[in-house]
Amino acid sequence: MGVRARSIQSAVLSALEDTPAVFLHGPRQAGKTTLARGIAADLGWTYLSFDEQLPRAAASADPEGFLAGRPGSLVLDEVQLVPELARAIKAEVDRDRRPGRFLLTGSTDLRALPALAESLVGRMEVVPLWPFAASEIEAAPSDWVDRLFATADQRPSLPVTAADPSLLQRIAAGGFPEAVGRRDPARRLAWFDSYLTTILQREVRELTQVAEPEALFRLLQLLARRAGGLLNFADIARTVGMPQTTLKRYFGLLEATFLVRTLPAWSGNLGLRLLKSPKLFLVDTGLACALLGADPTRLKNDGGLRGALTENFAALEILKQASWSLTRPRLFHYRTAAGHEVDLVLENRAGQVVGVEVKASSRVESSDFRGLRRLRGLLGERFLRGVVLHGGRDGASFGDGLVALPMESLWRG
Repeated sequence: MGVRARSIQSAVLSALEDTPAVFLHGPRQAGKTTLARGIAADLGWTYLSFDEQLPRAAASADPEGFLAGRPGSLVLDEVQLVPELARAIKAEVDRDRRPGRFLLTGSTDLRALPALAESLVGRMEVVPLWPFAASEIEAAPSDWVDRLFATADQRPSLPVTAADPSLLQRIAAGGFPEAVGRRDPARRLAWFDSYLTTILQREVRELTQVAEPEALFRLLQLLARRAGGLLNFADIARTVGMPQTTLKRYFGLLEATFLVRTLPAWSGNLGLRLLKSPKLFLVDTGLACALLGADPTRLKNDGGLRGALTENFAALEILKQASWSLTRPRLFHYRTAAGHEVDLVLENRAGQVVGVEVKASSRVESSDFRGLRRLRGLLGERFLRGVVLHGGRDGASFGDGLVALPMESLWRG
C-alpha cells in the first residue's frame, strides 16, 4: 500500500502554528511515524526515532545535553521510551516559548505517561492518530461529522449511495495500514498475530511488569466478544476468574496501549455521567476479528457477532472523523434503566446533540428510532438530528430530524 494522506495532518499543522509542543499519540503501526517523517521533511525539521538504540541511550543518559546539541525544531518519535526527556523538553519550552518547538509521537496513552503530562501541561496539545478510517482508505476526505451539526437552514442533505458489498470485508480488514495492504486473509492474520505478540510482550512490559502476558491475551479475546456492550468489571472478573483489582490494572494496560477504547455514558445530569457504565470497543475491528477467528463468512452467518462488530466499526469510524472535524464533538452512549438506548451520542461544545443508532441489517423500521425519539423528547431544541446507520442501500427521512442512512455515507458522502 502506498503512502496515503491522513486527514488529521491539518490539525497537527494547525497546532504547531500556535503551540510549543504537540503530542501525536495512537496505537503502534497506525501511521504515526509515516506522518511525523512527512511533516519533518516538509518543514525541514530534524527527525529522531527512539525506537533506535543509539538516540534512546543518549537521551536517557543526558536529556538536557541531548536537546542542547540539536537546535531548531525537532520531531521525536516514540518519546514514551525515554521518560527522562520530559523535564528537559519542559525546560527548553520554558526557555523559548515559540510555537512549533517539538512534535512528539507516542504509542502509549498520555495518562500512562505522568512525567510528560505533568511537565508539559499548558505547553502541549494532544492529537490522536487512529488506524485508517474508511474515507482515508478510499482517499475520499469526509466531513460527515461536521455536516451532522450544521444548523437546520444550512445543513446539506447527507447523500444516499448504493450499498457497499464489501462492508464485512472492511470490518474484517480493519484500518491498520499494514493489515489493509495485505489482500491475503492468511497473511493479514499473521500480521495481527505478530502485532499482538509485540504489544503484549514488549509495550506492556515497558509500562509495568506483567507476569502473565497470556492472561492479557485471554482477557483481550473476552473483551472482543463483548465489543459494543457495557463494561462490567464484576461480571468479567467472574468470567475470567481474576480479582477485580488485577482485572482493572490489566484493563488499564490495554487502554494505555490503545487496544481497547471506552465511551462514557451520556446524561443530562453532568454529575451522573461518571457513575454509569461506559461502553466497550476494540480500537480496530480487524484486530477483533483476528482475536475471534472471524472472517466475512462468519460475520455474515453469525448475526450477533455481525451486529456487535458493525457497531464497533461505525463507532470507531465516527470517532476518527470527529478527531479531525471542525466541530470536535465528544462521544458518549445513552441508556436508561427503562431500556431506552442510543448507541452513540455526539455532543458539541454548545451542548447540541446528535444521536446515532447502528444496525447491521438493511431493514429499517420506525421502531428503530425509539431511543432517538426518547432522547429528542428529553433534549428539545438541543437535539439536532437522529441517524440510523444501516447495512442497506437506501436512505430515507423518518420526519422531525430523523433519517436512515447507509453505512457507506460515512466514507462516500
